Amino acid sequence: MKSTPWHQEQWFTSPWNFAQEALKDFDFAKQIKFHDVTLRDGEQQAGIIFNKEQKIALADQMAEMGMHRIEAGMPAVSAQDREAIIEIAKRHEGRGEPEIFAFARCMKQDVLKAVDCGVKGIVVEIPASEHLVKYAYKWEYEKAIDLAIEATQCARENGLYTVFFTIDGTRTDMDTYFNLVTRVANEGHMDALAVVDTMGGLAPHACNYLIKKIKTVVDKPLEVHFHDDYGLGAANTLMALSAGAEVAHTSISGIGERAGNAAYEDIALALLTMYGVDTGLKYEKMNELSEMMRKFGGHIIPSNRGIVGPTLADIESGIVADWWVNAHEEHPLEVSPYMYSLVGHPDAKVVIGKMSGVPTVDIYLDQLGLRCDDKDQKMEIVQAIKTKAFEKHGLLTVGEFADIAHKVLD
Repeated sequence: MKSTPWHQEQWFTSPWNFAQEALKDFDFAKQIKFHDVTLRDGEQQAGIIFNKEQKIALADQMAEMGMHRIEAGMPAVSAQDREAIIEIAKRHEGRGEPEIFAFARCMKQDVLKAVDCGVKGIVVEIPASEHLVKYAYKWEYEKAIDLAIEATQCARENGLYTVFFTIDGTRTDMDTYFNLVTRVANEGHMDALAVVDTMGGLAPHACNYLIKKIKTVVDKPLEVHFHDDYGLGAANTLMALSAGAEVAHTSISGIGERAGNAAYEDIALALLTMYGVDTGLKYEKMNELSEMMRKFGGHIIPSNRGIVGPTLADIESGIVADWWVNAHEEHPLEVSPYMYSLVGHPDAKVVIGKMSGVPTVDIYLDQLGLRCDDKDQKMEIVQAIKTKAFEKHGLLTVGEFADIAHKVLD
């Protein structure tokens, strides 16, 4: 790696990311893992359904990409979910990674169903906040604690790596939170604690404090499960990892309940290019995995979504098209933050639309083998493109451009 970690062959970010003053409080774990929740929490997004075969195929593709853990589902949801979990666990048994986990409510019967699926680990959930227990569950708080203790004991007795998952933990009074966690750790069992921002209401500036505070009380690995209701899921996860959390719960392209989960693509690429942390994923498979998920789930993402958006690399504006003409062959990172091939995305291309200028005209005239040295004619083509784009309310095809060019030049 070059001595400028912000500017490598495949990316060009900001040197300020690596200023010593910016880095001085970071405490990244030696190994950061991704725990993918697409097949469970991701499928909780309204309208998304993956059948058994699709879940198996997604798990196989995640394994190919190097995902560290896969939360294969919740056996109690349906027979189909249970069958998918069993098959996924069987296919990846004994391979090291990905480790296959199941998800369970804090109920002994849920844990036993996960045991029967042959998974290596389990995520056991319980509401942490007294208000959620009171108003959403209609329980006494002590019931939640008792159930958590019983379920986590059961998980340990059956040899499962147990992640204790504190629903709505970030909206919980701190004393209440630590009382719950310490009681489950002492009377029940946890191999790791998942800090959960169920409603996405945690702010980035609080993450460093929160993770370090929890580490003073809980001598267990910390995992973070942050939702994206304020668009901060990835940022919060990065901040939590920089404070020493070891595992990031994420989903493919951010799908999940309501606004979704933190997207693993955003976090993994930012870690690599902005923090110098390589998590070992095969980054070039990111776009392929996202496309598979979207196809299976009938899910549409913003076309210009970072990393995996289908039109992310399209260039319409004349000034940027001019940059691309001048720089893309020898200095492509002058016009993009990373090489699109790094994440398996098609390369940048100039498209034809309302924002096009003379550079776009030159590109497509050359592509069509047409010659024009008259600046006024080129401007006439530009104006005709803009008029047509307004009429279409969208981009022009090469054929439509050719029709305009021939009308002006012939």
